[in-house]
Amino acid sequence: MSLRKDGARQGPPFRRVLIANRGEIALRVIRACHDLGIETVAIHSDADADARHVRAADQAIRIGPPPASESYLRIDAVVEAAVASGSDAVHPGYGFLSERPAFAEACRDAGLTFVGPEPATLRGLGDKLHARRAAAGVGVPVVPGSLEPIPVERADGFDAIADAASQIGFPLLVKAAAGGGGRGMRVVLEPRDLPAAVAAAAHEAEAAFGDGAVYLERRIDAARHIEVQLLGDAAGSVVAIGERDCSVQRRHQKLVEEGPAPGLEPAARQRLHALATAVARAVGLRNAATAEFLVEPGGEAWFLEVNARLQVEHGVTELITGLDLVQEQLWLAAGWPLGADVLAVAADAAHPARHAIEVRLSAEDPGRGFAPTAGRLGRWRAPSGLGVRMDDWVEDGTVIGGDYDPLLGKLLVVDADRPRAIARMVRALDELEVSGLQTTLPFHRWLMADPAFRAAELAIDFVDRRWRPDAMRAAAAGVAADAAARHHAADAGHPGQVMPSPDGRMATPTGSRSPWRAAGRAEAVDRWPR
Repeated sequence: MSLRKDGARQGPPFRRVLIANRGEIALRVIRACHDLGIETVAIHSDADADARHVRAADQAIRIGPPPASESYLRIDAVVEAAVASGSDAVHPGYGFLSERPAFAEACRDAGLTFVGPEPATLRGLGDKLHARRAAAGVGVPVVPGSLEPIPVERADGFDAIADAASQIGFPLLVKAAAGGGGRGMRVVLEPRDLPAAVAAAAHEAEAAFGDGAVYLERRIDAARHIEVQLLGDAAGSVVAIGERDCSVQRRHQKLVEEGPAPGLEPAARQRLHALATAVARAVGLRNAATAEFLVEPGGEAWFLEVNARLQVEHGVTELITGLDLVQEQLWLAAGWPLGADVLAVAADAAHPARHAIEVRLSAEDPGRGFAPTAGRLGRWRAPSGLGVRMDDWVEDGTVIGGDYDPLLGKLLVVDADRPRAIARMVRALDELEVSGLQTTLPFHRWLMADPAFRAAELAIDFVDRRWRPDAMRAAAAGVAADAAARHHAADAGHPGQVMPSPDGRMATPTGSRSPWRAAGRAEAVDRWPR
């Protein structure tokens, strides 16, 4: 690579990059690398031997059997594959090893560049209490709670825990210091439930993260979950390039993300960005990360944590800003400063010109608590058109098992403002066709039509308050049956009647093919749980 006198980047930042991941994020990184002229190396378990990311890469290396613990989570196997393939750098994607300081150190020790924050930064941010203390140390408000692990193992520990809880107030959360994704977390509504919640959270945290440390945090009701996208370079420059609202969740895991956060005035947006960059500088951020906050209805923002990696929902910010965040990660990892285009976006981040929405399409049953489903996909047809993007990894016949995350793809749209973006998402979801197993598609179709969502009445308990699948499932099944009956009546010589489609959104003449297609979609495409 070289640097022209005008400071523009020229030539690829690396010659060859190994992608230490699978699925849609592996494809996403491969495409970004190829756009820069970088060769790519895929890794795969036996379950992914013919996966799309394997076929898309320039090389592919097997690293083990299907269980992640025996393949994608094996630091030694991944580093050995990178060295054997002649790779210069390793991109971890998200999940798996992306935030493991031991993996970043192993890459460094093998002479490989780790595309992400420094090991010391990962180690500090992996401990949520460390991040809370760092934020508090630079004057960023943290959610009221403990800044040190609560003494679970001490004989007199419960007295100290009870005292701390009484000072914080109920309801509160017991949270894993080393965790995320809702694991090692328990809600405590009253003091008598505290001992059992602490024990359960510590046990789950130990099993999931190898660290049973937990802490207490006040539960903030009716809050929104808003995260700020950050980029930092080796010289210490850190910028915020926008924020995303991630309030539509189930079990503390995100379902839908959008940006900019609806309803924030430019001054509030600027303040949130300033808080995020202050925390990032305090922890020495280099590369990409996201600072997460809870924002109360009155506008008070409380720091939660920093995710020191690329986020699943990074595409929302890409559609708004026009930046390729994976490519920015690569340039930053190679030691380049923040680019002029990044600095220009950051300078105007409080005044975004577009609105983007992402929905996560997963092999889950939204009518049964979003329980994972398994099976073989039948038909998978992604939508397209202006302002529509699909980041997926599946195709007709893909087998979905239980070894990995059930995410099938992410459907994103962008338009001039939020109402237009919602309208575009409605159209895109209507075009999407999937059969063979239950997915979250019916939930997303419902959400885009929900009046509270359209009015941006968002909070982290949105799904718990508004999603009532039993009645909706019954209504959908009834309308589908009625559609089929009316179609047969039309075939018998009674054309011209007007009837609703199974989702109730449109009327079509029974003399056309639409009723049959609509009834079929309710059964085979929407796969509404019955």
